[in-house]
Amino acid sequence: FGIRSRVMPDRTRQLLQPLHACALTVILLSTISLLTSGTAWPQTPPPATQPAALQPPSGQAASEPENPGLIGEIGKLLHKLPLKSPGETLGDLNERAKDATRNATETLSNLAKPSLMASGRTICPVSANGAPDCKAAADKLCQDKGYKEGKSLTMDSAEKCSAKVLIPGRTRKPDDCHTDNYVTAALCQ
Repeated sequence: FGIRSRVMPDRTRQLLQPLHACALTVILLSTISLLTSGTAWPQTPPPATQPAALQPPSGQAASEPENPGLIGEIGKLLHKLPLKSPGETLGDLNERAKDATRNATETLSNLAKPSLMASGRTICPVSANGAPDCKAAADKLCQDKGYKEGKSLTMDSAEKCSAKVLIPGRTRKPDDCHTDNYVTAALCQ
């Protein structure tokens, strides 16, 4: 029985420890809420008392730095921003809506035009900068089918070499072969 009495206070202490921690937390939170529910801290520091020799004459006000607080700073920021009037904002929105309508109309009219896919094999001519001009080849492929213009859908390329390459024992030179590009299918309008 004596052993039991020694164990019992340890168990009681173990059971009451969480309650003590909870009670301390409640007391701490209550103290904080009482401290913060009173009057607020001033936003400007209290005026420092100066010796009479350093104080400005009574006719002049002491120039203290302005500290309007958060609300005042937000107000200053809003005054600096260039805000448009409601009329200007509506005008901008109307212009954007007109542009969007114009673009949508152009897109729909392009889709409404009858188009046909033409297939064939038209070589892309070499442009002034040395690149193949496959737009011209797509246009030619579509014009052969009776349409005005075309956009290339599929292309093919092939390497063409001169007969000199077939000579046995001859080394190949850079200008012996060149690559030709072809439009093989185009969307015509």
